[in-house]
Amino acid sequence: MAKKKSHYTCQSCGSQSPRWVGRCSGCGEWNTLVEELAETPVEQSSLSTLRDEFRWLPSQGEAIEALDASQDQIEESERLTTGISELDRVLGGGLVPDSFILLGGDPGIGKSTLLLQVIRGLVESDSQNHKKLKVLYVSGEESKNQIRARAQRLGVSGHDQVFLGAETQIEKVFESVKQLQPDILMMDSLQTFSSGVLQSAPGSVSQVREVSARLMTLAKTAGIAIFLVGHVTKEGSIAGPKVVEHMVDTVLYFEGEGAQNFRLLRAVKNRFGSVRELGVFEMSSQGLEQVTNPSSLFMSDREQPIEGTALGSTLEGTRPLMLELQALVAPSPLSLPRRTASGMDSTRISLLAAVIEKHMKLTLGDHDLFFNVAGGLRVSDPACDLAAIASIYSSTKGSPIDSHTLFIGEVGLTGEVRRVSHADIRIEEAQKLGIQRIFLSRSDYQKFHSEFDVELISVGTVTELENLL
Repeated sequence: MAKKKSHYTCQSCGSQSPRWVGRCSGCGEWNTLVEELAETPVEQSSLSTLRDEFRWLPSQGEAIEALDASQDQIEESERLTTGISELDRVLGGGLVPDSFILLGGDPGIGKSTLLLQVIRGLVESDSQNHKKLKVLYVSGEESKNQIRARAQRLGVSGHDQVFLGAETQIEKVFESVKQLQPDILMMDSLQTFSSGVLQSAPGSVSQVREVSARLMTLAKTAGIAIFLVGHVTKEGSIAGPKVVEHMVDTVLYFEGEGAQNFRLLRAVKNRFGSVRELGVFEMSSQGLEQVTNPSSLFMSDREQPIEGTALGSTLEGTRPLMLELQALVAPSPLSLPRRTASGMDSTRISLLAAVIEKHMKLTLGDHDLFFNVAGGLRVSDPACDLAAIASIYSSTKGSPIDSHTLFIGEVGLTGEVRRVSHADIRIEEAQKLGIQRIFLSRSDYQKFHSEFDVELISVGTVTELENLL
């Protein structure tokens, strides 16, 4: 009997090597090569099965069509509302009927719970008046009884529209799709499914690539919206080769800290909407609850001002969020003082500390600086620079800042306060939350000082900020 040949495949980039090496020559990652059997030629019967896999689908017209430039208007496919406004916001206004969506997140973050609540919203939504939607939920990790028990706990009623499956082979899943012809297919999760035409183990690069390609063909050929759950590695990226993220239409990341109840849903790729949108949920005993006012999660409820805290504003897509930035400046016993930041880039904090020393004449070189964004949110918006400087200044001087004061502005290396994008949206949100004073750049002040009832204060440089505080 001939010995079966094998090779080593990198589980990060898909590069192959005839022998094992510690570091992949393709992506440079360590200990990612796994031995796999070399794929043998597929039998003719298997090829016939693959060729006939989509033959049951209704005809979609000619494979190639001419673009009619004289057509006045091209109507976009009607989106389906999921019944979850936060998810609809992230998707760009609703679910596109033939979209292919990859949902990633840490284990236990609530991905399966979110999918079941999407099913409930789709089935109960009054806007789906064209026909009753059929939904097929297939899990490779749980039994049908486990899925049914969680669905009952979340209040999901089938109404003869929801069907459950526990399967790991993609060919059997396609047989169920052929039988039911659903409008929406949910696959949980990618790394558990495999194809019978490949000999490698489920979760390997070749299996992940094959399963994703077959599902993409199904979504585009049959007009079925597909949700595909993907595992996340310890680095925070979806496991498997990057080609999977290139195949899908939308990549969603479900984020959350273990000690926090809230969850953040971000789109890092979206062919049907903005990639800057953010959905906010709170985990409860009844499942995921939408947070319509996310700023309440990240702002303190205290009324009395405390030194070292300042309010800032960040923009996630079209949604403004008010944040509490906290700083602690204390004398350091070390020869090299510490600069620690949580929720904001530590390099940015060090840069702002240098600006404070240079232009505000404060000595921070022999002090430890600890910085934190309350609520566990990560911020990269430069509009929070002014609030960060205000919090560091407040902690250094021991001077509290009024809790109804907001700081909006980017700070340059020369100490000037620069204008920010969509300042009007930020000011409007702050006014709704009861903010009484807003420090902002001169250009933004000149543009908006007569449009809002809240008190706006112009700041040209950080030196002026020191005098105003």
